[in-house]
Amino acid sequence: GENSTHFFSSTQDFNMCGILAACNVTGCPIQNRKRLLALSKRLRHRGPDWNSIAIVDDKHYLCHERLAIVAPEESADQPFYLKANDPRLAAEPMTPTSSKSDNAEGQIVWMVNGEIYNHAKLKSQFYFHKLLSSASDSEIVGLLYWQFGERMVPMLDGMFAFVLIDSRSKGEPNIVAARDHMGICPLYWGHGADGSVWFASEMKCLIDDCETYQEFPPGHAFINGELVRWYNPIWMNPGHMPKAEADYGRIKTTLIKAVIKRLMTDVPCGVLLSGGLDSSLIASIAVRHGVEAFNMLRWAPRMHTFSIGIKNAPDLRAARAVADHLDTIHHEFTFTVEEALDSLPDLIWHLETWHQVRAAVPMYLLSRKIKALGVKMVLSGEGADEIFGGYLYFHKAPGPVEMQEELVRKTTRLHQWDVLRANKATQAWGLEGRVPFLDKAFLDVCMDIDPREKMINLEERPDGVHPRLEKYILRKAFDDTKRPYLPENVLWRQKEQFSDGVGYDWVDGLRSYAEREISDAEFAKRAETFPVETPENKEYYLLRKLFEEHYCKREATKHNSIAVVPSGKSIACSTPEAVSWHAAWQQGPSDISGRAVSGVHVAADDFNRQ
Repeated sequence: GENSTHFFSSTQDFNMCGILAACNVTGCPIQNRKRLLALSKRLRHRGPDWNSIAIVDDKHYLCHERLAIVAPEESADQPFYLKANDPRLAAEPMTPTSSKSDNAEGQIVWMVNGEIYNHAKLKSQFYFHKLLSSASDSEIVGLLYWQFGERMVPMLDGMFAFVLIDSRSKGEPNIVAARDHMGICPLYWGHGADGSVWFASEMKCLIDDCETYQEFPPGHAFINGELVRWYNPIWMNPGHMPKAEADYGRIKTTLIKAVIKRLMTDVPCGVLLSGGLDSSLIASIAVRHGVEAFNMLRWAPRMHTFSIGIKNAPDLRAARAVADHLDTIHHEFTFTVEEALDSLPDLIWHLETWHQVRAAVPMYLLSRKIKALGVKMVLSGEGADEIFGGYLYFHKAPGPVEMQEELVRKTTRLHQWDVLRANKATQAWGLEGRVPFLDKAFLDVCMDIDPREKMINLEERPDGVHPRLEKYILRKAFDDTKRPYLPENVLWRQKEQFSDGVGYDWVDGLRSYAEREISDAEFAKRAETFPVETPENKEYYLLRKLFEEHYCKREATKHNSIAVVPSGKSIACSTPEAVSWHAAWQQGPSDISGRAVSGVHVAADDFNRQ
């Protein structure tokens, strides 16, 4: 890679952060504020640049930890306020359709974690420019609520979690919280013994003060005590079987638009590049079409790409080849098994799960290196494997019905797996990751394609040249022979799980380390130690042990922490339901490695599930 250089960033707003809200809290407001401030500090890695607390009616607390840029505008600090008697509202010709104000001292107070990609369009569409107090994309949330009430949530296009308090009417304030369509931004919620309701970007803020807590579901909103689903695409409907043919041109243009949308940034940015199909495609699109992003910071002469792995790992070689092809400024980092193992306790504190650790460690280490360069936003390739059936276990799908059901299960559970890992492993160092494959428009197109076109059949060559391997549709959509997006050997490379691709030594080293750390006597009592979700091997025993040291100290509530983590057996990242596809998978322990799929992965013959 190139020599590490610190890049100075621009002066405009940036909104990834950490949020914590506690509503209807009883007791002394002064003491409550001190407690909320202490809890909010647990999110400071997400927003190290500034923090603020808003208090409404001495019992509602909104805490915001902000990730900003050098010399940020104070007008963009959150929480935002819109008072009922604001003179700007009196001058507005529009009549809001939300609840009318009968409390002159009332106000709308809100805070947002995430990015609203269509904020400029919404501001223009509804003539909000005279109401704006900042250039922040997050301000649009409160303005839309002022105009439309809770019906505004589906208007937002982006990744977000927000909490809003509306005290404009006499009586109890209206409390609204919402999470984006796929749960790209994390959000948890809980209830205190005093009847209070809490919301937080990470579970660690709730474990000591809530009697119950859980993950806030994606695509939902909390409105006056009720949970309401606002995201209802047809492909999520139970039993829906898509019939649409794959439109390669539409797939291509929709993904290009999704990447361009996410390059709208005022901070130094780049692309995580593993050398696999998904990240390589995102990098290629960003390089070729970045000029079309109307407000992308032009901070470097060429796009920056970043990769990591054990020395001589498959991903490093592949990423280098892609970077050379795209002519990016490429940064290549290596790590040792020892460095990876050293990070485990801190990583699991950030990750809040004992799953995804194999893939999260390299991403966590890479994010630290990237942040040291002054870069604050990266594009990443999560989502394609779930949308197109990219994991190697999809080779064993019995038929199109089972294929579609599994695609929907995998995609709708991403917030518990790859998306969770991608957000928390990067935000641990104050780095924002954006995922173009999970764009709403792209999902609408690609999740409604006939699953028969996503079935894997290496004997079939639909174009007369390439076998129908995993993610054939996506590969074919970008198979441009005149102006190749990627080298042929990358575009048609076999799927490699990120934790495998960074070097098999890492996965094997983790397993060996667990064998040394967990004695046979300790492991023999695993069912007694962990009666719920008992670990099947020493690797997961070790990771579960580290998790419980962080999140299960309160005996009365530790079941909440355990319940937040998804459960069930998995082969090569399958859902528990798909394990039934192959008789051999039902025997023996789980293993997420692609090498666990015998007869498919090129290295499967040398791999044993433990």
